[in-house]
Amino acid sequence: MKHVKPVLFLLLLSVFVLGLAACGQTSGAGQTEKSKESAAKEEKNAGAVNVYTTRHYDTDAELYKKFTEETGINVNVISGKDELIQRLKDEGDATEADVFITADAGNLARLKADGLTQSIESDVLTANIPEKLRDQENHWFGLTKRARVIVYSKDRVKPSELSTYEALTEDAWKGRVLIRSSENIYNQSLLASFIELNGEKEAKKWAKGMVANMARTPEGGDTDQIKAIAAGEGDVAVSNTYYVGRLLNSADPEEAKIGEQVGVFFPDQDTNGTHINISGAAVVKNAKNADNAVKFMEFLTGTKAQELFAEGNNEYPVNPEAKISETLSSWGEFKEQDINLSVLGENNTRAIQLFNEVGWK
Repeated sequence: MKHVKPVLFLLLLSVFVLGLAACGQTSGAGQTEKSKESAAKEEKNAGAVNVYTTRHYDTDAELYKKFTEETGINVNVISGKDELIQRLKDEGDATEADVFITADAGNLARLKADGLTQSIESDVLTANIPEKLRDQENHWFGLTKRARVIVYSKDRVKPSELSTYEALTEDAWKGRVLIRSSENIYNQSLLASFIELNGEKEAKKWAKGMVANMARTPEGGDTDQIKAIAAGEGDVAVSNTYYVGRLLNSADPEEAKIGEQVGVFFPDQDTNGTHINISGAAVVKNAKNADNAVKFMEFLTGTKAQELFAEGNNEYPVNPEAKISETLSSWGEFKEQDINLSVLGENNTRAIQLFNEVGWK
């Protein structure tokens, strides 16, 4: 029995060593599997671009498909509204987003101010997009352009009665003007442009005069203002052009009829020009596929893509070489405000303050 203990000890020692080896092999296999998963994810991302967008148009989906067909880069889309900006903030370094697309230079400026975008270098983008339609430090770039115009009832208003944004504050338009709320970024950017061009005093005077002439308390979107004209609730509205184009080209006969009842007037043609804004894109600061993101934005600002934006969604191209649609052509050419759209973000806070001071709900 005295000789048994060493033998048992050796047996136990052997089992222990074998166990350690097995654990090592298992751990190694686990690490290998993780490495394979990581490599597969990196390989997948190498052929993809992840897009966060607040736009919800069939035209965009069609363009994304064409981009994939031409480049082999898959476009993964997360759609939403204003909450997407908060989501991007919350995700931080862990975000999968490569490109953020949204409407209005004011929103794009907020993304930059919050440190959510990065500056990029692209000769293609700077060639495709006029300087005033892109960030001065290349953090964001315009994709499409829209004009904020006066829409009027063809039955009750003659174009000769219209002239400037300021003229809508005159007594002749009391109780006849329709426009959405001051919380809307389009209106905030419109007022921000007036601050830039005319100064705060005149901008506030305009806002106060508009409140005095409103046909009703602001409610709904731009399409609702146009429909209210057709319903006789007001005679003129301030709206982005593509909403009129959407009604005119709607498959719904009732909507198309509403579109036919209104006209488009470009204000301030003898002064500062009509206010224009954009929808645009930015490469996310923590983008994992920044190169693909740039390629994606370059594609969307190319002539073919720009013409599809115009035809499919009634938006003006940012690329001067692209042709506009028949609907856009029917409204004629117009003079634009000559300001870099970066100032819309810079003046946004003051614009909101002015709205609050004059009681614009």
